[in-house]
Amino acid sequence: MTKRTLSFFILHSSFFILLAQTISITTDHTQLVLQVNSQKRLCQTYLGERLSEQTDLKQLSMPQAGLSSSCIRGLEAYPVMGTEDYYEPTFEIRHADGNPTSVLKYQQHTQQGDLTSISLRDEVYPIEVTLYYKTFPQEDVIQQWAEIKHEEKGKVFLGRYASSMLYFEAPSYYLTEFASDWAKEMQMLSQELQFGKKVVDSRLGTRANLMAQPFFEVGIGSPISENEGTVLMGTLGWTGNFRFTFEVDNQHVLRVVSGINHDASSYLLPKGETFRTADFFFTLAKGTGEGSRRFQRWMMNHQLHKAKDDRMTLLNNWENTYFDFNEEKLVALFGEAKDLGVDLFLLDDGWFGNKYPRKDDHAGLGDWQVTKDKLPQGIPYLVRKAKENGVAFGIWIEPEMVNPKSELAEKHPDWLIQLPSRETYYFRNQMVLDLCNPKVQDFVFGIVDGLMQENPEIRFMKWDCNSPITNIYSPYLKENQGNIYVDYVRGLYKVLDRVQAKYPDLYMMMCSGGGGRSDVTGLRYFTEFWCSDNTDPIERLFIQWGYSQFMPAKAMCAHVTEWNRRASIKFRVDVAFQGKLGFDIGLKGLSDDDRQYCREAIKEYKRLKDIVWSPNLYRLVSPYEGQHCVVQRVDDAKSKSVVFAYDIHPRYGERLLNTRLQGLDAAANYRVKEICLMPGKQSWLPCNDKVYTGDYLMKVGIKVTSTNDLVSHIIEVTKE
Repeated sequence: MTKRTLSFFILHSSFFILLAQTISITTDHTQLVLQVNSQKRLCQTYLGERLSEQTDLKQLSMPQAGLSSSCIRGLEAYPVMGTEDYYEPTFEIRHADGNPTSVLKYQQHTQQGDLTSISLRDEVYPIEVTLYYKTFPQEDVIQQWAEIKHEEKGKVFLGRYASSMLYFEAPSYYLTEFASDWAKEMQMLSQELQFGKKVVDSRLGTRANLMAQPFFEVGIGSPISENEGTVLMGTLGWTGNFRFTFEVDNQHVLRVVSGINHDASSYLLPKGETFRTADFFFTLAKGTGEGSRRFQRWMMNHQLHKAKDDRMTLLNNWENTYFDFNEEKLVALFGEAKDLGVDLFLLDDGWFGNKYPRKDDHAGLGDWQVTKDKLPQGIPYLVRKAKENGVAFGIWIEPEMVNPKSELAEKHPDWLIQLPSRETYYFRNQMVLDLCNPKVQDFVFGIVDGLMQENPEIRFMKWDCNSPITNIYSPYLKENQGNIYVDYVRGLYKVLDRVQAKYPDLYMMMCSGGGGRSDVTGLRYFTEFWCSDNTDPIERLFIQWGYSQFMPAKAMCAHVTEWNRRASIKFRVDVAFQGKLGFDIGLKGLSDDDRQYCREAIKEYKRLKDIVWSPNLYRLVSPYEGQHCVVQRVDDAKSKSVVFAYDIHPRYGERLLNTRLQGLDAAANYRVKEICLMPGKQSWLPCNDKVYTGDYLMKVGIKVTSTNDLVSHIIEVTKE
């Protein structure tokens, strides 16, 4: 290379990296820097620990180690299919004239408080994409989404419409995903990411999270750890299909693309309308423990419906009676609920349908009139009798679904999602109503509204959703079938907005055959969610461990049932004690001591629930790493803590180590006392009723596990 040629290359490079704008997005501990290059393309130049105020952010564009060279290498903030970037894009468009791409260039940006908006436009076609970044500084969570609109004449299709693209450069990357199935929700699986793509996605529509959950964790530079290393923790707020793509490119840069799954969803966007992507939320933390505390606090402060309000303990009739009940049986259960000391009785499936009575799951779904021969005095009678027994009343609904054997299906076949010329496939003997249709939205809202108008004292609804979308065709959308998955979710949100606006005091559980719906945006409308139909306490330790990575305990329904009778009632209650406590069990089948334990445990739960629901979570011993599980919650003042310790199936003669607590005041003294003991029993823990400094408890620790099978301890730690 001649000197002249070399000089030109240097000058050319300098021109290329000339910056028009530098945009810094910060929380208390995290910083994302975006820069505009000379070609008006928006690029990510930094994502990591917050830089000092003295740092010159323009230096990030200079060629040096790490992400600093990203603007030169084209790490575009919102890359488009068909442009210079050959990897997974965030955006794909087919213009009205058939052109299959756009080049998005920076126009302007605004930063007002915690919200940053950046406008990108195509200079050839009238299309605009606005990127939004909302920060929650104290929780160190960043929210991202995009809005897309155009002014073209003719049909414009969006092939992809991700919410976020993030880049990382490190020696290695380690992914933890959360695999699922019915009764096997939130199973944590880890792997190292190598060159190429790893995709985690859902295509099920309604029961979207049945096979995969919308959460992930990525260790940046080292395997994921509870308290060490840098970890990216992210989730998509969308009650429908999602897609996460993790791609390691030829230069070993990790690209993380998050958004609605675009499969079978080429979206026809009308002129002048705005397409808003789903919300993506992430934190960049030192270990998953810190990340979980951030997410849980963020949920409690900003996202969870009625987060500051109380939650009701309850007794559900499902595993007591299934479909076989009448007024007499239910009233007797009201008495059991009163005796137990819970706040609410929940009437589950089987109370509706007359032409096609709901005797099992084959008929009646969609016909929301009370079954006259089963409940002749209707729901008002049950509400009144529950109140006489000192408990509130709640009821189960599945308003998005319909049985083919129902009056609704006979009257409105045009309201059903079904292929017009194919044999219909039924999942759990039911079909999905077409919530793309405003008339169906009115009907679904009317189910809640009708019950509440007749029974204004109903306090709680369990909103179930047992089928994914099958036979995927919307009679309402006609030729725009690519819109169905997106418009269905938007239709659902419209219904839930109406319910929340008219009945702000109504508590609702988000249920979907277990944890088939568990996203953070769904919880803007629901006070809690049903983690799993699997209530075996051993399995629940794993399920609750997984959900605790992101979800607050206050939102995680945990019920005591007959699953796994080898486990004592104490063990089952102690596991459920970690979440939003409920019972789905017949008291008559319990011994006197077991019934007494349940009563006393509920009292203790109500006394300690503010600590149990605290976002200050410390996962001390993982069930994935042995036959024990220990979890700790601490209040904000560090004055009180609750420790949950479980021995699952320890090995004979296993060497037991002290468990070091976390989150306490090192200089304070704490009394350690086991609570929730069986009647007549005393604690055999060597630490019981002793006083230790916080420093001792965190550095030396105490023995809270044993070699006994299926033994549990709940330990209260109180500052003196």
